[in-house]
Amino acid sequence: MPPHRRAKPPARPRRRWPRRLLVASAIILFLATLGVGVSAIWAVTVLPRSLPSVTALETFEPSRGTKVFDDNDEPVTEFHVERRIFTPLAQIPRALKDAIIATEDARFYSHYGVDPVGVARAIYQNFRHGRIVEGGSTITQQLAKVLFLTPDKSLDRKLKEAVLAVELERRYPKDRLLEMYLNQIYFGHGAFGVEAAARTYFGKPVGELTLAECALLAGLPKAPSTYSPFDRAEAAKRRRGTVLARMVEVGTLKGEEARRAGAAELRLVPPERRRTTGQYYLEYVQQLLEQEFGADLVFKGGLQVYTTLSPTMQLRAEQTLREGLRALETRRAKAAEKAGAAPVTDRPEGALLALDPHTGYIRAMVGGYDFFKSEFNRAVQARRQPGSAFKPFVYIAALESGLTPASVVDDSPVEYAVGPKGKPWKPDNYDRKFRGPITFQQALEDSVNVAAVKVQERVGIRRTLDVARRLGVESPLSENLSIALGSSDLTLLELTSAYGALPNQGTWMRPTAIRYVLDAQGKLLEENVPEGKPALSPELAYVITHMLKGTVERGTGVAAKALGRPVAAKTGTTNDYSNAWFVGFTPQLVTGVWVGYDRPKSLGRDETGSRVAVPIWTAFMASALEGTPVQDFPVPEGVVLVPVDLHPGEGCTRPVLMAFLTGSEPRSLCGPARSGTTAGSPPGAAAVPAALGPLEGPRDGSRRSP
Repeated sequence: MPPHRRAKPPARPRRRWPRRLLVASAIILFLATLGVGVSAIWAVTVLPRSLPSVTALETFEPSRGTKVFDDNDEPVTEFHVERRIFTPLAQIPRALKDAIIATEDARFYSHYGVDPVGVARAIYQNFRHGRIVEGGSTITQQLAKVLFLTPDKSLDRKLKEAVLAVELERRYPKDRLLEMYLNQIYFGHGAFGVEAAARTYFGKPVGELTLAECALLAGLPKAPSTYSPFDRAEAAKRRRGTVLARMVEVGTLKGEEARRAGAAELRLVPPERRRTTGQYYLEYVQQLLEQEFGADLVFKGGLQVYTTLSPTMQLRAEQTLREGLRALETRRAKAAEKAGAAPVTDRPEGALLALDPHTGYIRAMVGGYDFFKSEFNRAVQARRQPGSAFKPFVYIAALESGLTPASVVDDSPVEYAVGPKGKPWKPDNYDRKFRGPITFQQALEDSVNVAAVKVQERVGIRRTLDVARRLGVESPLSENLSIALGSSDLTLLELTSAYGALPNQGTWMRPTAIRYVLDAQGKLLEENVPEGKPALSPELAYVITHMLKGTVERGTGVAAKALGRPVAAKTGTTNDYSNAWFVGFTPQLVTGVWVGYDRPKSLGRDETGSRVAVPIWTAFMASALEGTPVQDFPVPEGVVLVPVDLHPGEGCTRPVLMAFLTGSEPRSLCGPARSGTTAGSPPGAAAVPAALGPLEGPRDGSRRSP
């Protein structure tokens, strides 16, 4: 080989990867095109067959809830699955429409249901942030999902959503779609649609919203709980700022306007206004309706329910109960501080129920301090020992057996052998004192425990149980002497309605909260006409009423005299001051009050029914009866009032008027008998005999206070 010639280098292999890449790209492009084509064909031909018809929008109506009216036929509330008030687009502020569009779908008026630009922007933003920060759905797509689809996040649902959105855009104008969207979308705290949201957060119609308020609402649909102004005020303000900035960006708001709106206070509905009136009452009505008609009809059937609720009484009932519980809480805190004990952390509970004794209509019902902290309705669901508030049943049984208010019982120590080992039960009085022979009238007025047990022993337990059943008590009752001291649990509703028979001449009225119910077309579905059940004779009902008047005039309920009206009532306190009761009535209204802890424990020493429940009762009744004439209980024929001494055998040192069935009044009077009175031979002054033998005693201790 000549020196100037060089050998040829070996030939390099030909590069084949560009060709392979091109082939692969072509295959991928072909498959993608095929996939898109198949998807398009499926979306156009197959998918629509499984979708609902969007023409339903033409006749679409939100489910109609049940409208609830008070005793004056004024609307109170509405029971519904979704709280929504439809508002035409023309009545929605321009600022709110602009804020919603800027935030949710800036190209709403230029796309055809699906916005490729918006989808691309969402993909870019999500990729840039490494997480989902923006969705690509248009307002129309969101409307399609709300109206026709489930909220799952599958690809199948997104495709259906897109197809439905295109179909909606093809059939309906943009303003119609926007109107439906603004009335359908969820804003949190049970509010669907802009009108319900405006009232929920700001307590006013949507048409009165300011720019700042519109911007706040517009920021909620993305994540109502995350941006709730009630629960997360700062997050709500930041979200409002984002909405305002977006409005400036799209050109619907000037920068200076946005800055002023962004600096505005939230000015939400105050907490005291959010605590709406009558929640326990309305929940009780709702439960009654569901039992009768079923939940579906109640929440979607458009019923019209006319209740017995008195809004003014209800509001005052809630106020007085809270005030009374706060006063008790303050006393307990001071007592703990004085004793050097740990601060009181749990707030006592209570209940108040008022009804018309002549119809059984429930006028007010409060089941606790705050419905939004505890929905448990202590007025109808809680069964607690009534203590001495049960004693009227014992004395009614005694009157029916022929005894009178002037009959005498010996208030002296007594014991009964009870239990398998014969352990004695020694009932005791609240003040640990014994008074000797006293009249039934004084025994009831001063709530003397030993006397009540001895009277119960004489008349028989079965007679007392029969009286309670006739007066509407349905709870189980123990058959032992301790029942005279209120050892069996009752509800406040039972006890209050039982007392209600007394001012109604002995006729018990079943308590009711609903007068009548109409369906959506106005057809009568249910009507509760007051129908009474005779439980006591009118004469006997008056005699026990007159005895209970003495409880207020001279006895344990004397604080209720502040009402300045004739009142008959009875206090009740149970062991260790764990339950405090007061049930009382005038001729027009009967009201019961209970105070205690959900898990029974002492309210504090000397926190009796007289101290705890009577002030609540008196404050409520003073407001409830304001403006009504002062009335006394009418005396029926067959009843006479004569002066008799409370202390038998003391020569009329404490004469009081007592009521007697004609012919049963004592021969020896403390003064001239009332006109028309005739003398008779009463069982009168007979003393209660000794124990009849071993009887079952109480299961929960012996000490009872009035």
